[in-house]
Amino acid sequence: MAFFDHLMVILILVIISGFFSTSEIALAAARKVKLQILEESGDPRATKVLALQQEPGHFFTVVQIALNAIAILGGILGEQSLTPYFAQLFHSLFGSASWIDTLSFLSSFIFVTSIFILLADLMPKKLAMVAPERVAMFVVTPMLVCVKLFKPLVWLFNGLSNLILTSLNLPTERDDQITSDEIHAVVNAGAEAGILQTREHDMIGNVFELESRTVPSAMSQRDSIVFLTLQDNEASIRHKIAEHPHTKFLVCDGQIDKVVGYVESKDILKRILTNQAFSKVQELSLRSALVVPDSLTLSEMLEQFKATREDFAVILNEYALVVGIITLNDVLSTLMDGMVHPYLEDQIVRRDDNSWLIDGATAIEDVCRALDIDAMPESGNYETVAGFMMTMLRKIPKRTDFVMVGDYKFEVVDIDQFRIDQLLVVKLAKSD
Repeated sequence: MAFFDHLMVILILVIISGFFSTSEIALAAARKVKLQILEESGDPRATKVLALQQEPGHFFTVVQIALNAIAILGGILGEQSLTPYFAQLFHSLFGSASWIDTLSFLSSFIFVTSIFILLADLMPKKLAMVAPERVAMFVVTPMLVCVKLFKPLVWLFNGLSNLILTSLNLPTERDDQITSDEIHAVVNAGAEAGILQTREHDMIGNVFELESRTVPSAMSQRDSIVFLTLQDNEASIRHKIAEHPHTKFLVCDGQIDKVVGYVESKDILKRILTNQAFSKVQELSLRSALVVPDSLTLSEMLEQFKATREDFAVILNEYALVVGIITLNDVLSTLMDGMVHPYLEDQIVRRDDNSWLIDGATAIEDVCRALDIDAMPESGNYETVAGFMMTMLRKIPKRTDFVMVGDYKFEVVDIDQFRIDQLLVVKLAKSD
């Protein structure tokens, strides 16, 4: 057989090996979600790929049988066919030295191995990784034919491998469940690739935060609630509405912990515009208030609003004391704040490149986002930055008390009675 014929045989083996290498990577790397989308669009090849992925042992067995058989055959043919040609070349260059035969064998071995590594392994696998779903749908039909042709061998080797894995208590099927961490990784990759805009990326991240953030992180605190009482007269009601133009006002019986309901400003305004006098809150359109515990997450709060068709709720702690109020707008603001107000301008004020003034009631998640901090110490024990300070200091803080978190210094600068009103956060320069 001529030298050209030998090269053609090796080339054919390389092409066949490359096909199986490509099939192996493409069928393994093809993403189930994208295949399901293609299946729903009516592509039958996507259905075949999904079915083959359900039993990966079948095509993996075929691939390994083919690759190993071709590698052995290529090595045998390559050594037998190419060694004489290398020997002739080296004899013409170096004469009849005793080491020529060994060098010829090593040269043919290195040449054939390099061809298989480059053309039958690395290049096909890299191409398959670029678009695994598209390649998988291209190779799935011939792969299914191979599975049928090699069925006896597939049954034998697949059965033996499953028996060994089962005896070792190892899984034989892959887990296709998608976790939130994987979704985060995909979203981050999309943002880095420029597929997602910064605003879209922030909003998707905020959606996941609804599951981890509880209602106290977005509510209006107890001491900032403006409420009406059953004992208020018209003048008092008018004064409160004029001083604090909210859309809804909590109504209580004497004190804030005795909640009766709430009234809407538009109902009061309607009475005023139509010259309808009222002397007490009871004469207004009093509505029942939705009451929820402070342990609810923002996601659960959103479901509560949806189920009750309300957009205003009173939050109670375990002692049935009012700790705050929350509206639908507060929950939606959590979704939108990273997109519309990057630093929550009302609570986080950036003084310069390395310092911030932060309201003590600011949610710790918003602080982490503004300062680009991955996580805070003991983060499960508090909701706000004031709670963080109290947790870390193990006391009621006073002015000038501070806590260090990495390069950031959190210092109390203002106290309102026992409540932390404001903190100064400074990013310190790293010492050499």
